[in-house]
Amino acid sequence: MQLDIDFSGRHVFVFGGTTGINFGIAQAFVRCGANVSVASRKRENVDAALAALAGQGAQVHGAQVHGACGDVRDFDAVGAAFDGAASRFGPIDALISGAAGNFLCEANAMSANGFRTVVDIDLIGSFNVMRQAYAHLRKPGASIVNITAPQASVPMRHQAHAAAAKAGIDQLTRVLALEWGEYGVRVNAISPGPIDGTEGFRKLIARTDDELAAAEAAVPLRRFGTADDIANLALFLASPYASYVSGAVIPCDGGGAIDSVKPALERAGAHASGRV
Repeated sequence: MQLDIDFSGRHVFVFGGTTGINFGIAQAFVRCGANVSVASRKRENVDAALAALAGQGAQVHGAQVHGACGDVRDFDAVGAAFDGAASRFGPIDALISGAAGNFLCEANAMSANGFRTVVDIDLIGSFNVMRQAYAHLRKPGASIVNITAPQASVPMRHQAHAAAAKAGIDQLTRVLALEWGEYGVRVNAISPGPIDGTEGFRKLIARTDDELAAAEAAVPLRRFGTADDIANLALFLASPYASYVSGAVIPCDGGGAIDSVKPALERAGAHASGRV
C-alpha cells in the first residue's frame, strides 16, 4: 500500500538508491511519477537499478531515471554526481541519503580501520552528500531524508562503529534542520527497524527459524518491516503533507525502539523490589 502522492515533474535524488531499502524508496518515487536520480559506488548496481526503475517509469507518464557512480567518501565525486543529475532533471526537490556500511564485531576485536571505514561511509558520507546537494536544493519546499538506524540511540553489542556513526547522523540531521530551515529546506531522518529481505536484516538479525520467530515476536507489532514501510514514510516526509516537519528522527520499527527500554526497566524494578 502506498500514499496517494503525486511527484510528477519533481526531481528526487536517492544516494545509495540501487539496493535494499534505498532502492525500494527509489521505486516508490518512480511509481509516484518523480524523475529519480540514483547513485552508488558500484557501476553494476547502478546499471541494474536503472534498468529496473526505467521499466517501472515507462508505466508512469513523464517519469524518467538517471544514474551516477560515486563513493560517498569522495567529496568531489559526490559533487559530480549531483551536477550530472541537475543537468539532466534540474534542481533537486528531495534528497534521500542512505549509503551505509556495517558488520558485526566486538569493539575489542575491531581494528581502527574497520571503525573508521563505517564512520567514513555513514557519517562523513552523509555530510558529503548533504553538503554537496545543498547548492541544488536550496529553495522553499525542498526536503532531505536521512536513513539512520536504531543503534544511534539503543546500545547494541558488536555495533560500536555503527552506533557512533548513526548517532552522528541523527545530530547532523537536527543541526542542519536548524541551519537550513530559514531557506525552506526541511531535514529529517528515518530509523528503520528489522526490514525483511535486506542485507542489514541478513547480517544483523537471527538466522535460524527459531531465532527469527523469536525476533519477530519481540516486535510489538509482531511482524518484520518491509521496504514499502520505509518508502511510504519517505514519500510522506518529502511531500507537502509534511511541510511543517523538520529536525525529526522517526522510528519505523513496529514499536521496537519503545520496547527496547523494557529489559532495563524490568531489571531496575526487580532490583528496587529486592528480586535480584
